[in-house]
Amino acid sequence: MKSYLTFEPGVPELEEFAPHCWVHVECPDEDDFIFLTKELGIPREFLSDIADIDERPRAEREDDWLLTILRIPMDGGGPGMPYQTVPLGIITGHRATVSVCYRRTQLLPDFINHIRRKNIGIANQTEFVTRMIYSSAVWFLKYLKLMYLEINRAEKELELSIRNEDLLRIMRLQRSLVYFSTSIRGNEAMLGRLRTTSRASSVDPDLFEDVSIELRQAYNTINIYTDIVTSMMDASANIISNNVNTIMKRMTSISIVLTIPTMISSFFGMNVNVYLGEWYWAFLGIFCVSVVISGVAFYLFRRIKWF
Repeated sequence: MKSYLTFEPGVPELEEFAPHCWVHVECPDEDDFIFLTKELGIPREFLSDIADIDERPRAEREDDWLLTILRIPMDGGGPGMPYQTVPLGIITGHRATVSVCYRRTQLLPDFINHIRRKNIGIANQTEFVTRMIYSSAVWFLKYLKLMYLEINRAEKELELSIRNEDLLRIMRLQRSLVYFSTSIRGNEAMLGRLRTTSRASSVDPDLFEDVSIELRQAYNTINIYTDIVTSMMDASANIISNNVNTIMKRMTSISIVLTIPTMISSFFGMNVNVYLGEWYWAFLGIFCVSVVISGVAFYLFRRIKWF
């Protein structure tokens, strides 16, 4: 699905394509491919690169078109990935500016709504890419706040009982943090490239500074959360190991306590003459002796805190 917008204040939407407009394409279909490749002349390799879910942030020029790939965050990455990042391709040229994303995200509609609400005008294509990086940094921070709430929730549940589901949830969050960290570093490198190549352009230097601050804040937040998750996993592993040791000590103690009467009864159950065989109270006496010895063993194990 594609839409046509302009870079005028408020990015008003157009009914059809016009030169130098912004062509926004989300979840492209075959008609969108035909329009981009046949009518605009965008290289098909660019669209294939954007479709690669593992494509890293980079820039590539071919003919009159410049492809800039960024990584933007999104939620709902599947059962094994609560949050993930996907490539966003921004193709700039003399005829138009084209943004292509193969996933439906909250970032792009929010970016358009924000510009319309603030009535912001975009001066050139470099500023457009810079503002898109800024929006990605803002959304990284939004998702990091949600991840922090999930980390706190998982930590409280681990305090009550350690379950596999809680540990797997933390592992998924840890994996998402790794993807976030890699994507932010790539976007930061792209921002540095834009700043280097646009010194003579009309992009506001304060905008570059704001974007850089947001990216650094997101990256530092990720490092903090990664340390928290790592410490939680280490603490959980230590607790599990300690619980296993405690259970093994208790099982060993129970086995020893139960072995004592079994051993005594085995001696007196042999098919040989026993001097207590004719005594009327023999069974009761042997039973009491077994109970006393087992009780002493139980007391000793309680003293060394094996029970």
